[in-house]
Formats: sequence, C-alpha cells, structure tokens
Amino acid sequence: TMVEHVVSILRPAVDEVVVVSSDRLDLPELDARVVRDRETDQGPLVGLREGLAATRADLAFVTSTDAPFLTTDYVDAMLARGVACAPVVDGFVQVLCAVYPGTAGSRAAALIEQGVRRPLDLLEALDYQALPEGSGDAVGRPSPWRGFNTPEEYLEAAREVDPEAWCEIEMLGRTALRADPPMRRLPVGLLGDLVTCWPESLGLVEDGRISKRHLVSLGGRDLVRDLSVPIGPGERVSVIDALAGG
Repeated sequence: TMVEHVVSILRPAVDEVVVVSSDRLDLPELDARVVRDRETDQGPLVGLREGLAATRADLAFVTSTDAPFLTTDYVDAMLARGVACAPVVDGFVQVLCAVYPGTAGSRAAALIEQGVRRPLDLLEALDYQALPEGSGDAVGRPSPWRGFNTPEEYLEAAREVDPEAWCEIEMLGRTALRADPPMRRLPVGLLGDLVTCWPESLGLVEDGRISKRHLVSLGGRDLVRDLSVPIGPGERVSVIDALAGG
C-alpha cells in the first residue's frame, strides 16, 4: 500500500515515523507509531497538530501518503536545512512536503482554536523558508510531492516509473478451459481494459461490471467487480467461474 511505501522511504531518514490516521481506517502493520485523530474530517492542520504533538524531535518532515516519488535523499536534504521550510511551485506552497519544528503542535492547536484550518497559516506563523522548485530534489525525477487522486493518475505514475510495467491475468477453473491462452502478461491498466483481451463469449463483463458468473481476485486477496479498479505493476489477477469458486 502507499502508506507502507512512504513509511519505508521515511524510515532511513528519521529517528521515528509517526502516522496520523482516522479511527475509521484499518492500517496494515507498519514500522511506525500510529496516532489517531481526536477530531475527524477537520482537515490537514488537525492531523498536523496530532502528529507534531506526538513527537519529541526538533524537526519533523511532513508528507501525505500519496507520495510515490518521495525519496529518502529528498527527506534528508530537507531536514538538513534545520528550519521550517517548504517548496513553492507555481505560487503554491507544498505544505504536505515540508519541514515543521517538532514543537509546532501547540502553535497548530492555537490556530485551530481561532478557527484556522490551513497548514499554510501554520508555516507562515513559523516564518518558514520558501524553497524554489527543484531544491534538494534529484534532477530528472518527478516531484516528491506529486500524488494521485484517481485510478488513471495512479497508472500514469506507475508507467512513468517503468514504461514497460506489466501485470498478469490468469483464468482458472472452467473459464481456463475456454480461454486461449489462460494466462496473459499485459501492460498495467484498468481491470475493464485488461479483461477485454479475451473474447466476449467468455461472459466476463455484464452490465458494466464483472459478471456475477465470475469471481475476480487481486493477488489472492480482494474480490472485485468494479472495472475501474487499477491493476498495478507486478500484480496478478485471477478470474474463476463463481460456481467453481464457491
């Protein structure tokens, strides 16, 4: 998952990783300390308050979890500045790819009491250092604050890392007897695009979803029917007729 990926990037650069999450989310096992929001749906400044209050570090690098291009070297370079700082791109301050003093939790709490909800207000209150785009980042790499909000954006990011990224789809059970070949290695894409590689006679799609006559498993874990689910690099999709699959 993305949170596991981001934790693995942060771990070599810091003494402790703190993950701020809602009580409504089930997280995988992480090499990190998990802090839960006291108030939900109140915006990122509340999350910053919780995370900064939980750390005793002098400085904290703050990132969102949808940061596929974040690197350990970038985090090292940002923390090495020794002050509150954030990159500024096209006039926008990247408040969730920034360094905050570890003591700024109380300042965040005071702003929230005043009705303020923007992390930028916290950075401005800290007299932060604005950094031009490219500061501390590796030349030629996508920006470390770049994320994604849709399945298509996720796949675009995956292809940018590896233009030849592939996934596998296998047919099992009685469906495999009618599929030729029963397994294919394909470029990453949406589930709906991938299953069209097999003829309509297999009946994999019905009413814009995976047919009720079939089960589709991602990596032997999750069962899905939504054709807009993205299938990422190295993932395996298994399709089996529902009757044989129970």
